[in-house]
Amino acid sequence: MYLLRLALASLANRRFTALLTVFAIALSVCLLLAVERVRTEARASFASTISGTDLIVGARSGSVNLLLYSVFRIGNATNNIRWDSFEAIAQDRRVKWAIPISLGDSHRGYRVMGTSPAYFQHYRYGHGQPLQLARGKPFADMFEVVLGAEVAEALHHKLGDKIVLAHGVSTVSLTQHDDKPFTVVGILGRTGTPVDRTLHISLAGMEALHVDWQNGVPARGQGKVSAEQARAMDLQPKAITAFLLGLNSKIATFALQRQINEFRGEPLLATLPGVALQELWSLMGTAEKALFVVSLFVVLTGLIGMLTAILTSLNERRREMAILRSVGARPWHIGSLLVLEAVTLALAGAALGVALLYLGIGISQGYVQASYGLYLPLAFPSLYEWALLGAILAAALLMGAVPAWQAYRQSLADGLSIRL
Repeated sequence: MYLLRLALASLANRRFTALLTVFAIALSVCLLLAVERVRTEARASFASTISGTDLIVGARSGSVNLLLYSVFRIGNATNNIRWDSFEAIAQDRRVKWAIPISLGDSHRGYRVMGTSPAYFQHYRYGHGQPLQLARGKPFADMFEVVLGAEVAEALHHKLGDKIVLAHGVSTVSLTQHDDKPFTVVGILGRTGTPVDRTLHISLAGMEALHVDWQNGVPARGQGKVSAEQARAMDLQPKAITAFLLGLNSKIATFALQRQINEFRGEPLLATLPGVALQELWSLMGTAEKALFVVSLFVVLTGLIGMLTAILTSLNERRREMAILRSVGARPWHIGSLLVLEAVTLALAGAALGVALLYLGIGISQGYVQASYGLYLPLAFPSLYEWALLGAILAAALLMGAVPAWQAYRQSLADGLSIRL
């Protein structure tokens, strides 16, 4: 204990340098833990984008591509699926529910998805959480739209607004469906998933937008079909982009997957969402690891700064060490003193870093969740985070051994002699 009191007194005598060293270590520890916390929660959020869906079915391509366009609304399908193929699979006795998805249009950079009322009943995210309407109701009419939370907030749309959808998925589109405007009837609660960035319309509404199109070009003059004329037409879709399946029994998942992959009507691909999510996350693993390595180097830089500060002060303290030796301190006392100083600086820096982390989470939690859909809980550090803090203290202990060894080797006479 007397060595610890002596180490604290010595640091107090050099308080300005000690505080700067503690603050540098605190910032590096805060960054490391923040990256780890964001990485962990981002992975959890990523994995919970879709929940309760047993199979995703689309045109035959790749499982990652199918997941990207059907769930994350990124990219485009290689081909569409015929409606009769969807009906044949949806009517299988093993299928509990089926959600058709039709993509292709957008609104000011946000994707438009045509679907059925089953989407609001059966789609789940997170830990089986259902979609909730913050305001309004699901679409019932052909020209009604339900907005994701981010769409409504970013574009300042409210219930009753008339919006015009655009052909294609570009941010700027030269082809607008301005003859068939949609009315906002519902706004979904925030989910932190791609649902927030999606506009939801009925399949009939999606068909109505293109009912007078031929070869990818809108009709002109008398060939145009108005919104009122479209209401009177039978707009059963001929094709959709993909569909989601929920089964009566998990046991039947692999058998139905194999049957769909061997479907004779057209080439289809059925994939398990969890497997596709893991495959996609593994592709992003390099960037994730690179960010973690950068954070480790930042911590290492902070510890090297601490080592530099102790080594720099060592020559100024040679007389102090010699006096301690002269009053009976043994060489290992001198070495232990410097090790204790290094560990104390690292411990104070780690504690301050954790405090800064929780302060930052507390301040930015709402903003991060609202802007990026990422929830950062004010949770107790995990075992892995404790292991990281322990590794930092162990590294500080090893670095403290360097000046301790130098002080151990200094002689009493050399310490008492004044060099000019």
